[in-house]
Amino acid sequence: MMNTIKIEENILYEDKDVVVCCKPAGFPVQTRKPGCMDMESALRNYLAGKGQGTYLAVIHRLDQPVQGILVFAKNKGSAADLSQQIQQGKMEKKYLAYVQGKPEEKKGRLVNEMEKDSRTNTSRVVEKKTSSSKRAELDYCVLKETEEGSLVEIHLHTGRHHQIRVQMAYAGMPLFGDTKYNLEEKGKRTSGSRLRCARIKLSFFHPATKKKNGISGNTGWKFSYSIGRFCFLILFITG
Repeated sequence: MMNTIKIEENILYEDKDVVVCCKPAGFPVQTRKPGCMDMESALRNYLAGKGQGTYLAVIHRLDQPVQGILVFAKNKGSAADLSQQIQQGKMEKKYLAYVQGKPEEKKGRLVNEMEKDSRTNTSRVVEKKTSSSKRAELDYCVLKETEEGSLVEIHLHTGRHHQIRVQMAYAGMPLFGDTKYNLEEKGKRTSGSRLRCARIKLSFFHPATKKKNGISGNTGWKFSYSIGRFCFLILFITG
């Protein structure tokens, strides 16, 4: 796990209401482990250093092994607005994932019932709806095929625990580097087993301005040696 980052280098957009940044792979959004830094703490320290106070609301999360874009709220009004957008399905999230196999259907929708096991911090697909299961839905589209697997764009419609990793593995397309749900890599803890997944696009209505803005930037992250660089895009969408 990463211990520190230069948070200024990871900020893509900032104003008085929100701050949008890139979370590196291996760095937690929040952690309870003593002495371990996380995105929330790093951003609070950054804001305090600028004399802006320490209020910061975590709006959504990414699994620790996943890299990608996050938005944080800098005041209570923005936090309430952004949280409501998530509840109403107005916040769009797209990912790139490098998966094993070459699916026959190059484009499709996966809909499953998922259950979370808090004891093991894992989730699984269940065949029938239960009192503890939740509907999970995503769209995928194969962008490129390699000798080893496929580069897939994924559009999440729900936000379940480990959703992409669980649903793609259940559909026969486990993610490279997934040591929890990819049976060929389960239990591995090597530098070569880094999870090949990133949130590459985040769109939402700006909580204050409601104006359409666009920011794009190349983080320089290497997704894999065969895939190359990601280009990140953030869109603030008006109605």
